[in-house]
Amino acid sequence: MVIKRIKILDEAIASRIAAGEVVERPSSIVKELVENALDAGADHIEIELEEGGKKSIKITDNGEGIDGDDIAIAFERHATSKIDAYDDLFSVYSFGFRGEALSSIASISRIEMLSKREDALHGTRVLVEGGEIKEIVEAGSPRGTSIRVEDIFYTTPVRRKFLKKDSTEQAHCLDYITRLALCNYQCRITVSANNRSILNIPQAKNISERISLVLGREFIGNALPIDNKRGDHAVKGFISKPHFTKSNTKGMFYYINGRYVRDSFLNHAVMTTYRGMIEARRYPSVVLYLDIPTHDVDVNVHPTKMEVRFKNPREIYSLLVDSMMESLADTGPIAGKDYVIPPPVSRGGREYYTGRIEGAIKRYTLSMDKKRPVISDTLPLFEREDKREERVLFSSFHYLGQITHTYLIFSTPDSMVIIDQHAAHERVRYERLKNLSPTSHEQNQKLLIPEIVELQPANFVLLMDNMSLLQDAGLEVEPYGENTIIIKSVPAFLSGIDLKAFISDATEEFSQTGKTENLEAIKEKIYALMACKGAVKARHKLSEEEVKKLCQDLDSVPFAATCPHGRPLFATFDIGDFERMFKRR
Repeated sequence: MVIKRIKILDEAIASRIAAGEVVERPSSIVKELVENALDAGADHIEIELEEGGKKSIKITDNGEGIDGDDIAIAFERHATSKIDAYDDLFSVYSFGFRGEALSSIASISRIEMLSKREDALHGTRVLVEGGEIKEIVEAGSPRGTSIRVEDIFYTTPVRRKFLKKDSTEQAHCLDYITRLALCNYQCRITVSANNRSILNIPQAKNISERISLVLGREFIGNALPIDNKRGDHAVKGFISKPHFTKSNTKGMFYYINGRYVRDSFLNHAVMTTYRGMIEARRYPSVVLYLDIPTHDVDVNVHPTKMEVRFKNPREIYSLLVDSMMESLADTGPIAGKDYVIPPPVSRGGREYYTGRIEGAIKRYTLSMDKKRPVISDTLPLFEREDKREERVLFSSFHYLGQITHTYLIFSTPDSMVIIDQHAAHERVRYERLKNLSPTSHEQNQKLLIPEIVELQPANFVLLMDNMSLLQDAGLEVEPYGENTIIIKSVPAFLSGIDLKAFISDATEEFSQTGKTENLEAIKEKIYALMACKGAVKARHKLSEEEVKKLCQDLDSVPFAATCPHGRPLFATFDIGDFERMFKRR
């Protein structure tokens, strides 16, 4: 292995890199030092925190260590072993490259560091206070680096006052450690707080195992695998099933070429995919690893290197949405040994999502120097595990009957399935509406007496602005005087509904639509509303033939796990659930 020495980065090169690290809180220090340990090739990192990291942080690794002659240089600004010239910036395979982490940390704390290379006769111990080196001596040491940071912000006490309570600062530290652990499965990471072990993440065989260890078996048990490639771009990982959601975005992790990133563009792609499958103000859990050529992504756009810009955002967005839609399309009851496996279901066509992609691209400003390549690092090996569950036919279940004329009860060889008839019919109607051609309204029904609806002036303007959406959905509606519309025909399944109430609800949807939502997003809301209004209601008695037809319809549409508003449309109870209920196990 070629050992790269630390040197001071030329000012001309340093000035072309996004501004360096800023220590905001203890977690900033943990992030930088753990990344340094990973860059040094460590496969075992120990992290010790006192008072949430405010009193001290100690990180010990078994990496390659620092040469004794380089330790003093390591604490100077722009000191790095990762790039030599400007061109190196575009092929660096490490987390950090600017060379300001140790300098920034040392300027606001007291540091004791002990480091040794494997081929060195002894290690070197250095003491730094407020950025000034106080002592450098030879010392016995195993291979690797141990660094203790104490009295954070003692040189700037005003900043220390802004730190939160110990538990909050500790939580921030653990957040960073979790993010790094999810993409570095080959490294064992242990964390102790106030001399008590709080986290022990062993080495894993692959990313899948590491995700299970970090996020828990519950996530893996409710996740679908993603593994797709298009040209030079690839995405792998896991996404949660529609019923497994959170109240915030903390379960959404993105990695580009091995580097954790926070990116609103990627968030938008995920939320676009799940729209119509999860409830409002709920968020899926996802862990996605993107492998992108270095010339197609720029990570040098923010001091923390957590924000990126894509050269071809449309391709990335399309790859993500299509890959996730493919996995989510088959969500439904899970196949057992006696179940019948269905034929492939329609995905609704890529053209349907074009509007979503175009809307996102318009909001995504790419302002990068095209002459400048970009930075990347390697993506750890992702060993594919084919865990894709096979969806079964609803029509293969044995129908037992209705409960309160609302829930349909079925038996299978080893479970009981309950279907919410309204939610199920909503999904069927919604998917059919999405695939409806604006010119094919053969099933429209002319109203014997056209419905005249008078609106408030503001709602009338809203409806006029969105008239084409209603027409595309099969309603023959026209303006009819001041603040008034006339409805002449509707899709057959909407016949008999209260059209005035429907129009009122539609204008409410239009008024709640934000400026950031594109035409397709608005259209989906109207389709969901129409599906809800036209679907069979709760407490409505269904014949056995109607139940059979509903199950066949469910078999023919994708995303048959939730209604368009995100509510589950079925629940499964296996034999184990009954045995526990009756104390048989």
